Amino acid sequence: MSYADQLFIDMCKDILDHGTSTEGEKVRPHWADGTPAYTIKQFGVVNRYDLSKEFPALTLRKTYVKSAIDELLWIWQRKSNNVKDLKSSIWDEWADENGSIGKAYGYQMRVKHQYPEGMMDQVDRVIYDLKNHPFSRRIMTNIYVHQDLHEMNLYPCAYSMTFNVTQKPGHDKLTLNAILNQRSQDILAANNWNVVQYSVLVYMMAQVCDMEPGELVHVIADAHIYDRHIPIIQEMIQRKTYPAPKFWMNPDVKDFYEFTLDDFKVEDYQAGEQIKDIPIAI
Repeated sequence: MSYADQLFIDMCKDILDHGTSTEGEKVRPHWADGTPAYTIKQFGVVNRYDLSKEFPALTLRKTYVKSAIDELLWIWQRKSNNVKDLKSSIWDEWADENGSIGKAYGYQMRVKHQYPEGMMDQVDRVIYDLKNHPFSRRIMTNIYVHQDLHEMNLYPCAYSMTFNVTQKPGHDKLTLNAILNQRSQDILAANNWNVVQYSVLVYMMAQVCDMEPGELVHVIADAHIYDRHIPIIQEMIQRKTYPAPKFWMNPDVKDFYEFTLDDFKVEDYQAGEQIKDIPIAI
């Protein structure tokens, strides 16, 4: 069993056994048929993944790693807020007639800000600090910009990354760690998707800044399982598990903006049967 599987199983059991229900409350999300989408939720879930030991892709069911990486590149590398720049259609629900999701996600990553060293966007600032001030405690991004919320078609769920560098005894290279802050997460549909994405981001940042990947700490304020997902989750966490797959990233890429989807591979990925047609609350 991979560590990611065990962590996911334990988290789901804890939410189902000890979480609180929103049934009967006034909730924003609803199903396609208009029915309110209630949840069982747990506040303040914190999961830690040691990326130096394994790639945290679930084996209970397969995570589409290439699609997850494409979305990550869409936000962090291409800095786009237009679904026409994305290979999948998962964001189409929130796009306008021109494909835009408003001033959300990639839009915020490309906004330039004034720093003592000059004008930079948030991604370039992270890379600059990791290369020049690696032990700074100020290396972070934030795309939950209140002044722009009214122009976002979807408020950011995973909204902040904080990077922190440590020096492991006996290691020549520094170790890059990160905290992903998420205000809300649909555990069935999005948990491992986000874990895989931001794990890959740590690998990428570590490589271009000549560091080793360390820990990804995932902080979820509202970790929830939707009512129509409960039987799916209950079946899924009883499944057979497999060893974690191997992750490969092209070691020759040293510029963050030169990575392409071809520079990533997941090998020996065994997983349980895919779950199709998962209902998504909107």
